Amino acid sequence: MSRIAYVNGRYLPHAGAAVHIEDRGYQFADGVYEVCEVRDGALIDEERHLARLWRSLRELAIRAPMGEGALKLVLRETIRRNRVRDGIVYLQVTRGVARRDHYFPAPDTAPALVVTARSADRAKVNAAAEAGVKVITVPENRWPRVDIKTIGLLPNVLVKQQAKEAGAREAWYVDADGRVTEGGSTNAWIVTGEGVIVTRPAESGILRGVTRATVLEAAQKLQMRVEERAFTVEEAKAAKEAFNTAATAIVTPVVAIDGSPVGDGRPGPVALELRRRFHEFAARAAG
Repeated sequence: MSRIAYVNGRYLPHAGAAVHIEDRGYQFADGVYEVCEVRDGALIDEERHLARLWRSLRELAIRAPMGEGALKLVLRETIRRNRVRDGIVYLQVTRGVARRDHYFPAPDTAPALVVTARSADRAKVNAAAEAGVKVITVPENRWPRVDIKTIGLLPNVLVKQQAKEAGAREAWYVDADGRVTEGGSTNAWIVTGEGVIVTRPAESGILRGVTRATVLEAAQKLQMRVEERAFTVEEAKAAKEAFNTAATAIVTPVVAIDGSPVGDGRPGPVALELRRRFHEFAARAAG
């Protein structure tokens, strides 16, 4: 079955779906996006994803393309038409199509909306997570507003490629003080020798990850000790465990940082427990 994409009010064959060459997302990366997990046909943490989408739009002064109820219908219809049971749904909103100019276009310019969905092999994803992943560290070089989920991801693309070429899955950004901020497409966590789960606060300098928020709640409800504070690369390498979180990967154990094994070099019990029980705590909305 061929895939279907929603583009500005129309459901189109994925292979032929397109936007105008003067869409400001294409010209300026002037837009935002969200990625939501689909599991057993249900949208995971949909309300949190949409709340973050509305915030990103407000921060960039981009109009919402439609109301929340209508957007939910589009998400579900895109999932249905692509027959996705396990996978992701991706949505992107840009400032719209206008003559190329750095200034905002006319106020009546319609924002552009694209929604796609694709299936994922849950067994394959689980196998990769159970083996654990390697990360490298790189200097933080992004703009300060990484709290906005913008489509301007070139720095992230470059460090993800750098990680791949180094035989790793992810790159952790490190600020000028030697403290980890977040991954190229994930939030970063460690578990100390005392068993305390640590992740950087989301007030500034990182994206307020939806999966991150659910993992924090899950850990607290499971009576695990949690601290929101910055941690150094040295502390991470000396940690008992480390892991990444993201909607596309849930909780993924990290087994090496810059070639140095974390703990005994195998996925740790805290990360594996949080991954195993994540969906007990995540919100599920019928697809």
